[in-house]
Amino acid sequence: MNETRAENTPRFSQHNKEAFRNPWVLGWIGGIILVLAVNAAFIVTAIVTNPGLVEKNYYEKGQDQEQNFISQQQARNRLDWHMKLDATHKPVVGEPVRYSFNIVDTKGIPIDGDTAVIQAYRPSDVDADFETKMQEVGPGVYSTELTFPLKGIWDLNVILTKGEDSLKLTRRISVLSNDSR
Repeated sequence: MNETRAENTPRFSQHNKEAFRNPWVLGWIGGIILVLAVNAAFIVTAIVTNPGLVEKNYYEKGQDQEQNFISQQQARNRLDWHMKLDATHKPVVGEPVRYSFNIVDTKGIPIDGDTAVIQAYRPSDVDADFETKMQEVGPGVYSTELTFPLKGIWDLNVILTKGEDSLKLTRRISVLSNDSR
């Protein structure tokens, strides 16, 4: 009689006293293994796709950040220049787009600077960053053509230098892919 009862008892059961034959114990062990596997996948993905530090010399720039901000504000208030950055059209990956930078004083008189540089900074990929010098095409008007290698968010920094003074204008743009136009 005991033999027939042992044969009728399922191999895996909630009433089984052996731990590895109880579905609740197996479920908990499976859940823990699943969580560990997902965490391992996240860690491997983070290591493989890590672009590294995005800003070069981040520590030195961070130490002087407050002082640089204050000096920029003082220069902006003292000079009272009005700056504007325009594009001919929405930027698209791989297609050139012309950017124009205009700078005037409070009376609308154009400011002739010594140099104007535009920096294209991609927050998520340091390898895609680039910078180019803008050409003066008229009094207080600078222009250059940019071609973006990747779609997504970019920060454009235009830095105009005139003698000891320099001002920076920053704009965040979104570069479209070829198929999203």
